[in-house]
Amino acid sequence: MERTTQRAKQIRKWATLVAVSIATFMVPLDITVVAVALPKIQHSLNASFADIQWVVNAYTLTFGAFLLTGGSLADLFGRRRIFVIGLYLFTFSSLLCGFTPNPLVLNLARGTQGIGAAFLFSAALALLAQEFHGRTRATVFSIWAAVMGMGIALGPLIGGGVTGSLGWKWAFLINVPIGAIVIALTLIAKVRESRDPDAKDVDWAGLVTFASGFFMVIWALVSGNERGWGSPLIVGLLIGSILLFVGFVVAEGLQQHPMFDLALFRKPTFSGASIIAIAITGSFFSMFIYLPLYFQIILSYSPLKAGVYLLPLTVPLLIVPPIAAKLSTQMPARMLLSAGLGLVCLGLLWSMAGINTNPNWTPLLIGFVVAGTGAGLVNGELPSVAISVVPPEHSGMASGITSTCRQIGFGIGIAGLGSILTWQTEAKLLELIAGTSAGGTGRSAELAKMVATGNITSAVASLSPSAQSTFAQAANASFTTGLRLIMFVAATVAIVGAVLAFVLVRERDIAQTPITPKPPLKLASICPR
Repeated sequence: MERTTQRAKQIRKWATLVAVSIATFMVPLDITVVAVALPKIQHSLNASFADIQWVVNAYTLTFGAFLLTGGSLADLFGRRRIFVIGLYLFTFSSLLCGFTPNPLVLNLARGTQGIGAAFLFSAALALLAQEFHGRTRATVFSIWAAVMGMGIALGPLIGGGVTGSLGWKWAFLINVPIGAIVIALTLIAKVRESRDPDAKDVDWAGLVTFASGFFMVIWALVSGNERGWGSPLIVGLLIGSILLFVGFVVAEGLQQHPMFDLALFRKPTFSGASIIAIAITGSFFSMFIYLPLYFQIILSYSPLKAGVYLLPLTVPLLIVPPIAAKLSTQMPARMLLSAGLGLVCLGLLWSMAGINTNPNWTPLLIGFVVAGTGAGLVNGELPSVAISVVPPEHSGMASGITSTCRQIGFGIGIAGLGSILTWQTEAKLLELIAGTSAGGTGRSAELAKMVATGNITSAVASLSPSAQSTFAQAANASFTTGLRLIMFVAATVAIVGAVLAFVLVRERDIAQTPITPKPPLKLASICPR
């Protein structure tokens, strides 16, 4: 009987790892798969550049906004229950995305998909943390990170192959059978349920203030260039987001059981892990949206070829995390994390130098491999560090906070870098076509906006044959200038993150038993002593 019980426990443990890994695979896959499909989506649905930004940002926005809520609900109602609910939402909304008739419905479905992803993702690490302990937990977390890296790594290739052969809708529909399999596995294998016995209620004040503030800042960043940064709408959105974030901090400080326990930030290591999560997604992962546009729009590669050429950037995310897990036994965590972000910075700068209108991919190769290796080091070490400094009963919250920080970095990174790309491309094009036949048409501003949104082909076709060749060269040069600038900005974010990782992450925080947060928290106690 005892042997049978032990065998059942082992089956349940490894079924949990398989279910969580497959679900985790889908979450980043749905970003990189879609990134390669964006040009086809834009053409098929006659969407604007803002529309295709929202295809990514609607997902990122709700994902980031509901991660904390998902973690809080998982601690309150049960990690397995929220995991399965998230899977249902994610699978059903993927089906809606595949049959969308217009950009609005697509973006609404993507928002719902982001909520489902937030729920399953926030419960995922907590499910693993309750089943595995000690060195086995570190190994399992490295497997989890490698699988997440696999989703990112294979996303461009899968997206390119699916988009090129079956159409862009299958970039979403591919989730449906996978989601159904994971739901069945989770229920049949009877993945163990757990919850925080101290959790009492949903933190509605925190949910509303954080989600609203996050939405406002992303909306402002996406719409700023089009409406003008000094327009009443944009200024109002930015001011409103600041006020809501301040309200969020105040609300969480006064809550008896907050979903975002600010007491966790008394540990500098947890603060460092959160900053690192923002830095890695705001720099490295945000570029996944813009590099496929470069390959397809400027170099005229097919979606599949663009996916293949992104593999040197993404494959290290699959290979390096297990190596990082072994290195973590020999090196301090802060060394691994800061080295990883430093390599991301170096790789992005190297790749930036190779970005031009010449269809030669070779100069980008070394930079892609270096940046991908650095991101793999961070992905392999960060989850373990973030979970190791909190009590087990708060693992859902810690997972939610760290994952939320990733989405904050990703959402602001995509929107912010997109705004810089649009601004720089427009400014450079207006400079290059001044005095040419294209510049003398009186449509310079209109043409510049078309180029900045990636619609170079239509802009060229709208001109007279005599002006097309010169304008096409100027348009391609302008777009690559903008891309080089955002790669430099992303590299700067990475190196700042590397410095902060080295300063804040401390081995004694990881090694010692974490303090249990003591609510209610006085706002003055947020700063570490």
